[in-house]
Amino acid sequence: MAVHMELAQKGEEMAARYLEEKGYTILHRNWRHAHLEIDLIAYHEPVLHFIEVKLRSSNKFLPEKSVSKKKFRHLLKAADEFLYRHPQYRHIQFDIMAITLGREPGLFFIEDVYL
Repeated sequence: MAVHMELAQKGEEMAARYLEEKGYTILHRNWRHAHLEIDLIAYHEPVLHFIEVKLRSSNKFLPEKSVSKKKFRHLLKAADEFLYRHPQYRHIQFDIMAITLGREPGLFFIEDVYL
């Protein structure tokens, strides 16, 4: 597996563990529809969360800055399809989990994002 794929997988695992510790239930990891993907779909009563995970191996760049408007539109389209298939969810939000592994590792959960 390529190094960047291993890092992405590590970031998603860290994010899932963090969310589970906070009482979230992870419903799906890497949920796909066509070419679209949602990194994590989690439920925390009463809200369904669509979470984009971004990881950087250094503190040089902020991971959350790499979520572009185009990426967010793709996340919205994928979420629309998920909700079409699972209409029982009424309350949703979009979140970003920003993880940095540099000299000062950190995990920053940005809730209720809309670009």
